[in-house]
Amino acid sequence: MRRWRSRNSLLALALGGSLLLAALATSVSGRPAGVAVLLIGPVLTSIWSSVRRTAVVTGWTLLLATCDGLVRRFVVSPAFGLEFAVLVAGGWLAVRNAARHAEREEALTRVTEVACASQGALLRPLAVEVGGIEVCTRHHSPVREASVCGDLYDVVRTPYGTRLLVGDVRGHGLEALRITAAALRAFRDLAYVTPGLADLATAVDARLAPDLGSEDFVTAVFAEFTPGEVRLVNCGHPPPLRVGKCVRLLEPPQPAPPLGLRTAPQAHRVYLQPGERLLFYTDGLSEARNGEGVEFPLLPRAAEALAEPSNSDALDALYALAIAHTGRPLTDDIVLVLCRATGVTGAPLPACPREGISPAAGP
Repeated sequence: MRRWRSRNSLLALALGGSLLLAALATSVSGRPAGVAVLLIGPVLTSIWSSVRRTAVVTGWTLLLATCDGLVRRFVVSPAFGLEFAVLVAGGWLAVRNAARHAEREEALTRVTEVACASQGALLRPLAVEVGGIEVCTRHHSPVREASVCGDLYDVVRTPYGTRLLVGDVRGHGLEALRITAAALRAFRDLAYVTPGLADLATAVDARLAPDLGSEDFVTAVFAEFTPGEVRLVNCGHPPPLRVGKCVRLLEPPQPAPPLGLRTAPQAHRVYLQPGERLLFYTDGLSEARNGEGVEFPLLPRAAEALAEPSNSDALDALYALAIAHTGRPLTDDIVLVLCRATGVTGAPLPACPREGISPAAGP
């Protein structure tokens, strides 16, 4: 409805503008309005409006020129005939230009719909238990077109444990979607046959190399859940959060570059207790800023949101807190993956350090 009103306002503005310009040009020059002046209406309409509206404005412009010529008896003059012919040709070109714009918009809409459907198939929502790990996911996009993005995630059960990949491809659009599909395909192919988690990251990096341009890369974090612990490999991605008695950022011992930049990551292990949860996310969450440029306070807000007993409710609460912090729709995509260990026993948890840790009221 709003779009319809906007287009009709543009149509009224173009018609009124043509009339005003014709009257001004005639009063100043004492002869019919020049072609350059009268063509402004059809040309502007062809850029921003539909074919039908462009044709209406073109017909209105021709009518104005004809009426003005009849009133002032310029219709029979050779100069008027030439100007009128140019006006007709210019109006026809404006209509053709509007038709080309409409065709391109329709083609872009079809491509976007196909891309969105493809990404929906790649990033299927998850709320399942895999190998003793509850996994719940969310993917949020600020606008419909932005759902063609480079955020990715997947989880598979392998002979080496339940393995998870969360990543973010540089950029947006169809090129990012192509790299997203390649990364997920490589992970699914290699996760079952590569014993070491660091070796898996290196193998995915090598598999992606032919698909990446000189400026392309993929930040990624790999996780491997086994009874009582999780192994992590971080390739330039925001570190996950462990939420239990406290909220802790699981920073890698040695930072590694993203996939596509000759990464050489190392795995590190983290003990898990029954009921503890791990939150994986993309930088759309950690870098969300309010109007004053203040970043989203991830640790305290995660502790607040993940007090919800349900994984699904916890992720919804966390996203709502991010929106409340920015005060407006987010400008970047966000992937959230929450994992909870069930029925496993690990080593006792160390006491929470006083610095850098937020207390959690978790399960």
